[in-house]
Amino acid sequence: MNIGKASKITGLKPKTIRYYEEIELISPDRRNNGYRDYSDAHVQTLIFLKMARSLSFSIESCRALLGLYINKERASKDVKEIVAQQILNLDEIIENSIKMKATLQHLSNNCHGDNRPDCAILNGLSTGITNEQLKN
Repeated sequence: MNIGKASKITGLKPKTIRYYEEIELISPDRRNNGYRDYSDAHVQTLIFLKMARSLSFSIESCRALLGLYINKERASKDVKEIVAQQILNLDEIIENSIKMKATLQHLSNNCHGDNRPDCAILNGLSTGITNEQLKN
């Protein structure tokens, strides 16, 4: 099938599919005219990559997971290690997001939000206020 049909089936943009080919996550067949030709196996790989990326796995983690997915003699512990690392990464992102939200909430709470030019939000941003400084 052509890239348009593969795109429609997977929900990935053709540009994304071409990018995955460029970085060698997928290697579609080529027709005599040079056009890409995606098999059902290619589409399954694209679906796999879409799901992994939706879970915020890095390209390199996707590459590792894809290698394990293809290797039928894989050890599931290797897959679990990659997922465990991703869980730690997400925990860090969540923690940082909570801190960012608290900083923004503090700045917003201290902004009068009226017609005066003085703005606690802009003042805080310009002085580099951090969540740690807010606690002191």
